[in-house]
Amino acid sequence: MHIFKRLQQFYWPYKKYFINSLISLLFVTGITVVYPIVLQVTIDDIVLKDRFDLVPYVALIFFGLMVVKGVATFVHQYLGDLFGVTTVYKIRESLYEKLQTLSFTYYDNSKTGDIMSRLTEDVERFRMFLSVGFAEIVRITLLIGFSLAVMFYYSIPLALVTMAAMPFLIVVVLRFDRKVHPVFRQIRKSFGRLNTRVQENISGMHTVKSLSREDYEIERFTKSNDDYRQRYLESASIMSKYFPLMEIIGNICATALLAFGGYLVINGSLALGELVAFFSLVWYILGPLMNLGFVVNSFSQSKASGERIIQILDMDNQINEIPNARKDSIEGNVVFDDVTLSYANTDEQALKNISFEAPKGKVIGLIGATGSGKTTITQLIPRFYEPSKGNIYIDGRPVTDYSLHSLRKVVGFVLQEPFLFSMTIRDNIAYGVPEASEEDIVAAAKSAQAHDFIMEMPEGYDTLLGERGMGLSGGQKQRIAIARALCIQPQILIFDDATSAVDMETEHAIQQALKEEMAGRTSFIIAHRISSLKHADEILVLDNGSVVERGTHDELLENKGTYERIYQIQYQDRDVVMGQTERKEGAYET
Repeated sequence: MHIFKRLQQFYWPYKKYFINSLISLLFVTGITVVYPIVLQVTIDDIVLKDRFDLVPYVALIFFGLMVVKGVATFVHQYLGDLFGVTTVYKIRESLYEKLQTLSFTYYDNSKTGDIMSRLTEDVERFRMFLSVGFAEIVRITLLIGFSLAVMFYYSIPLALVTMAAMPFLIVVVLRFDRKVHPVFRQIRKSFGRLNTRVQENISGMHTVKSLSREDYEIERFTKSNDDYRQRYLESASIMSKYFPLMEIIGNICATALLAFGGYLVINGSLALGELVAFFSLVWYILGPLMNLGFVVNSFSQSKASGERIIQILDMDNQINEIPNARKDSIEGNVVFDDVTLSYANTDEQALKNISFEAPKGKVIGLIGATGSGKTTITQLIPRFYEPSKGNIYIDGRPVTDYSLHSLRKVVGFVLQEPFLFSMTIRDNIAYGVPEASEEDIVAAAKSAQAHDFIMEMPEGYDTLLGERGMGLSGGQKQRIAIARALCIQPQILIFDDATSAVDMETEHAIQQALKEEMAGRTSFIIAHRISSLKHADEILVLDNGSVVERGTHDELLENKGTYERIYQIQYQDRDVVMGQTERKEGAYET
């Protein structure tokens, strides 16, 4: 029950719905137990005594009871569902809020499909138990309690015979719960893996088809789907063993009741109507006890789902604000002081003793091989990750002194693979500043060289984009992402290979337009093409997480080091082509 205690904060504020639902359930259960009593009175006091003139009154009583029970059942079910739905609304909302606060480290090690299954399927399983399963446990308890009270009133010996089966049923139910709960935990995990497989396949469908790997993906999905099937079959196997056992115990009890009850009727110790009522009441006990297996089934599934929900809710945020974090305006003077970053759960270092200064208005270029730590440096500025050692300062204060919102709202990020939402182009550009004016949106698009192609689209800025910007080229996506970053008027601009998908001519046009935008702002340019960053005030050359060279473009060329080798690799083909062209032109002139 610790799982339900841990999640108590979500359902306890709505306990009035549950309590009122239980009050209605009390009426429903009480009226249910009254039926056999009315039946006993009808047989013993009306039929056997030839008082048939009372039959219409008994019929009216039955009708009245059914009306009251119908109204009580409606109230019980409605309030029960309201209790469950309201609770999981709050759980799902808290889960989503928690996911917004978790650091990049969590997402680096999590599967999208698994997170989705926790937000949907696991929350729904928990809702089902709150809405139905919890009330069913109360109903079973009340029904057994009321029925036993009436049975003891009619015949203590016969009631004791009936109760003899209850300990066996309880033992079977407890053993069933111990067996089935681990299986349902594995089912929830398997379902998460299945969701992940589907999500990855749909997201990467272009890659799958371009490489003709449909059969391979079908095989992978089949394996995940079969694992999910096998887990469910395992639970079905357990249920198929225990449920018949519960029914056998119930049937043995009913047989003993008929035998012993018939003997008491023959001896005159029990009236016929009482035996008929007894037989109805015994199924009010045995039926719920056998149904307890299904309740335990629901309980076990909700426990497994609750565990997965709690795993996210209890996840350490890792990136936390200090009390009374500063919300001052930020100028954008960035300093890295001996910063080291280690990968989570390992001693391997992504960055090693990084130190540099980036004053306001300066442009810092970052270049190096893939995995050298370029992007990681920029992700430390808005605190997407925390350094293992060293400090990062903005305007002379550690970044940890600022609130996350005030820090991140002044950083404009443009990633190599920009993510666009399924909304209009206008909404995508203004995503960081929903209140942005039309003039600001158009100005940002023009600076990103996106305005012209946007106006050529069917609805212009009101064109609705497909999922992840489907329908746009890679270069168009990047230019909209640049416009989005510029629209927030950031003090710090970070371009992570932001023009890798555009042609050289468009890149040159973007660079010229961005010069004005970068004026007065601290800018970081990550690039593999030297043409994208050779105008930077300082260029950091990284290798295996360390700065191996630094300086301006001309200074680094003179050093004859790593940067100069990159330059030669990128420009030697161009020089060869230009030399061949010049020789051909000279031959033509001759």
